[in-house]
Amino acid sequence: MNHETGSVSAGARHLRPLAFTFILVIAFLIVEVIAGLVTNSLALLSDAGHMLTDAVGLGMALAAIVAANRARQAPHRTFGFYRLEIVAALVNALLLLGVAGYVVFEAVQRFRDPPAVLSTPMLIVAVAGLLVNVIGLWLLREGARESMNVEGAFIEVVGDLLGSIGVIAAALVIMTTGWRHADPLFGAALGLFILPRAARLGLKALRVLVQAAPPELDLEALRSELVKINGVIDVHDLHVWTLTSEMEVASLHLMTADDVDAHVVLDEAETLLRERYHIEHATLQVEPESHRTCVEVGW
Repeated sequence: MNHETGSVSAGARHLRPLAFTFILVIAFLIVEVIAGLVTNSLALLSDAGHMLTDAVGLGMALAAIVAANRARQAPHRTFGFYRLEIVAALVNALLLLGVAGYVVFEAVQRFRDPPAVLSTPMLIVAVAGLLVNVIGLWLLREGARESMNVEGAFIEVVGDLLGSIGVIAAALVIMTTGWRHADPLFGAALGLFILPRAARLGLKALRVLVQAAPPELDLEALRSELVKINGVIDVHDLHVWTLTSEMEVASLHLMTADDVDAHVVLDEAETLLRERYHIEHATLQVEPESHRTCVEVGW
């Protein structure tokens, strides 16, 4: 039994907050790049670099969501472009890893001979950046719980917020003590903070792209519960994977006794998948015990 996937993706429900955050990030990115060059601050430039990945990531997230929902009506795209949200999340993670690695490398080089930094304008821009990031987090907070794509954007904004705090701290240290090593030190700290979070997001996206079962799902428990349905003898060709955020998909074969009503088995199996495992889209094949032409695929 097959149901069409006509629901709106989790990311699409948060398109407007994502778009507004994108506009904010682009506007402040220009300000931060100019300020970083003028003040000669690595911490500020590293935050600007991270904000650049925010802008690129948010832009791809927006494009993926729009494309995914427009493609739902295309007959030859049976799953639309929902998976583009996951691709965008993976690209976001790769961009974050690249920027973080570069910032750490540059910080090591600068730490040997830190250049002079204009701390006052650096502080002013960092405070403004902090306000922008707080607004962005407030806009994306709900979507990050539902969409992996929006979660990637949320993580980037969190990194930006902590980066702004780091830049503020570095500027205050330089202003009060004259210790110029504070700038590359806080720049490196930002890069090291981003690296594990970017890796986690990338691995999460890869798990979806290789169509692994959701990590929280116990496949053997699901199989056991399906076999307990009255009249079911065997369950095989069981596959569960994630299409995109909050969209789990399943396909399976149910072998029943010859005298069992297939309609009842289908109803019970669908109810189990929907209510216990939150799988709304499932393709189920019911086959009587005497049917011998079904061959379980081994890959």
